[in-house]
Amino acid sequence: MSLPEQRPDPTEDDAADAADTDDTAGTLADEESALASLTADYPVGKLAATVERLRREVRAAQAQADGRALIELAKGILVERLGCGPAQAARQLAELADQAGVTPLELAVDVINQSARDRLSDVAGAFLAGAKGAVGTAGDREKTAADPEQTQRSAAVRLREAESGALAAPDTQAVADSLFHHALTPLGAVAVAIWTARSDGSLTLSGSAGFSPAEAGRWHYVPPGVVTVARTSLTERAGQWIRSLSATGLPSIGQHDHPDGGRAALPAGTGGRVHGVLEVVWPSPLEPQPPQVVRQVEALAELCAHTLETYAFVHGGDTGSEPRVLPDAAELVDLADGLHDPALVLVPYVDGGHLVDFRIHHVNSRFLDPAGRPHALINGALLLEAYPMAAGESELFQRVERVYATGEPFRAQRMSLTSLVDQVTLASVADISISRHGNSVLLIWRIEDETARLASLLQHAQRLGRIGGFEENLLTGDITWNSQLFSLYGRSPASAPVPLEELALHAHPDDAVVIGRFLRTLLHHRRPASTAFRLRGPDDVTRHIRVVAEPVLDADGRPFVVRGAYQDISAHHWTEVALAATRDQLAHSEQQATERNRLTLQLQHAIMPPTQAPLRAPRLDVAVRYRPAETEQLVGGDWYDAVVLPSGLVLLCVGDVAGHGMEAATSMVVLRNALRGLAVTGAGPGQLLTWLNSVAHHLTGSITATAVCGIYDPDSRTLRWARAGHLPPVLVRAAEAVSLPLLKGLLLGAVPEVTYAEDEVQLAVDDTLLMYTDGLIERRDRTMQESMTQLLTTVRTSPCTLDQQLDRLLTYSRSDTDDDTCIVGIRVS
Repeated sequence: MSLPEQRPDPTEDDAADAADTDDTAGTLADEESALASLTADYPVGKLAATVERLRREVRAAQAQADGRALIELAKGILVERLGCGPAQAARQLAELADQAGVTPLELAVDVINQSARDRLSDVAGAFLAGAKGAVGTAGDREKTAADPEQTQRSAAVRLREAESGALAAPDTQAVADSLFHHALTPLGAVAVAIWTARSDGSLTLSGSAGFSPAEAGRWHYVPPGVVTVARTSLTERAGQWIRSLSATGLPSIGQHDHPDGGRAALPAGTGGRVHGVLEVVWPSPLEPQPPQVVRQVEALAELCAHTLETYAFVHGGDTGSEPRVLPDAAELVDLADGLHDPALVLVPYVDGGHLVDFRIHHVNSRFLDPAGRPHALINGALLLEAYPMAAGESELFQRVERVYATGEPFRAQRMSLTSLVDQVTLASVADISISRHGNSVLLIWRIEDETARLASLLQHAQRLGRIGGFEENLLTGDITWNSQLFSLYGRSPASAPVPLEELALHAHPDDAVVIGRFLRTLLHHRRPASTAFRLRGPDDVTRHIRVVAEPVLDADGRPFVVRGAYQDISAHHWTEVALAATRDQLAHSEQQATERNRLTLQLQHAIMPPTQAPLRAPRLDVAVRYRPAETEQLVGGDWYDAVVLPSGLVLLCVGDVAGHGMEAATSMVVLRNALRGLAVTGAGPGQLLTWLNSVAHHLTGSITATAVCGIYDPDSRTLRWARAGHLPPVLVRAAEAVSLPLLKGLLLGAVPEVTYAEDEVQLAVDDTLLMYTDGLIERRDRTMQESMTQLLTTVRTSPCTLDQQLDRLLTYSRSDTDDDTCIVGIRVS
């Protein structure tokens, strides 16, 4: 609004105060009348009404005081703007208020906002701009529909009243009361807490309103590391608007009274430094607030920051509190100069109300610039200008900024630092310590000493490698040992070291010769030497030691110093002994295994030769093939038989005993010979397998095996056959090849009694029948059905003679299981 120019008037008029007082008195009278009618008949009620009335009067007096302060401030602005006296300004304020239809207090706030243009005036402007919409305040919603402009002006008045009360408050508790009653209650808030952030990471409740004294006492102090709503806002340095406290699971003051209520926690800071947190409590879940309300609470938090900065207290439990003495930069400079480590004293650099950098106020005498710049060029420079890489990967600037904001010190070991020297990036490792002292920051960095680091690494290497070093002056007799060498000798560090010439006295007598050779090479021939010997300590413990030494020659070529090292190689020695014994045992075991496999292979070849002389049978060609496993350790139990029985019939069979080695080979011999003996009885193949199952189950240690058995009659050209868990034979007729039906038959040795089914095949001239073991077709990467299909395809294109056909099957077999393979083939002629 514009202010018209007025002529001075000596008449003094304080109409604004009178109007305020009249309004307050009328309100109080109405409330007292209602309360008196309810409590007149009860003495205790009268006393309570009196207390309540006095409390309202105190609040009204405080409100009037805040209002008078604002009116007086507006008068001062008018005096400066209009060039008039105080009485003229008071009269002008009253007349303008009457013309505008507002109270003098509301007009005073408008004058202050137009003149100040501060954060509160911006918030008031935002409320005025949103007067037509929903503002979100609780106390003014009923008035909004009738007079939106009056409601928004009332919000502006409340902000200035809160500011006035805070500035006049003697402590943070009074600030909390002023903010709560003037600005937060109309927003629907039921409580407010002002937290002070301490440098140790703790929080102290400096002021509160709306909480019971017991609740405020319980939350008087929050230790470091306890995550609360206020702590989260302080850590993240951002406002936390929480819809429901119970949904977050975070503890906070008043959590039992309003568990589902909303919360707002905003850092109270100015110029990049956070002094505490403003926490506001709502009784019910908090819906998203409009920007005007958010900006209002942020302005109140900034107002709290100014108060916390002004009224900084050190709380001493129940002993009360006393003002904190904040050190200035001069004291911090003296502290930095007394340190043995490089240190910088930093002060905040604020631009436009925001922290943008830190100025290097002082560097101590221990400080060395990575670029070699003198202290005069560093002093007074901005941190990011002098060291731009501090904002890079090391995040050093962000660490300094956080320490300054929260007051919590930061320490880190072996932190990587990067500096830019003549456009070249140099990396270093340092131990960092950052702490805030008053309004300044002390940055200490201890660059890792390369010499000390290498010495430390050497000590650890000697300890881990059990190495002890020594140096002996041959002219003076002075001997220097490190602590590890005393440990190797089993001697106390307080005892005298052992000279090299006395080394044989502490060694095993059998090692005297090698020690003498070592000393002659070292002292007489003046060359580096090494040897291994057994060292006997005073604790009767013998250690295997390797000593390495070299002479240091003077100008005349004579040795005057010998340097060297001892290493305990006992563990290595006994490891070699154990390895040698293990190698001997392994060689013996390998020899035994080789001999066993050789005998097994000889036994198998004696019974199952890879080739066999042709079987003489009438009108029948018989051929067999046996291919042992490629790996001798996998000698298996595959077997075959083809023999003419006394009856003139021909016994044909193949089988496979489970397992490998000597046991499988001997079991194969038992089953093959048993089947030969049983076949003489003239029984059919099913009965023969039944008897053979009993042999396998009862007489061979419960082995298991598969087999296929056939009895061929040359006169009728018929083949009766049965199977025990084995693959069925393959019939090749002309250009076709088929697998015979899969008859029912359990593998041998599985159960005591089994009955095996038989089948009969009528063969014709030039028909070929093949019996085989699974080593011919089995593959790991395909199913048995796919392997059978491949076999049938191969036998259809085989040469004419039976021997060539079997050789071709072995040659083109695609099996990859490295197992034995047996094939029995017959061709009718």
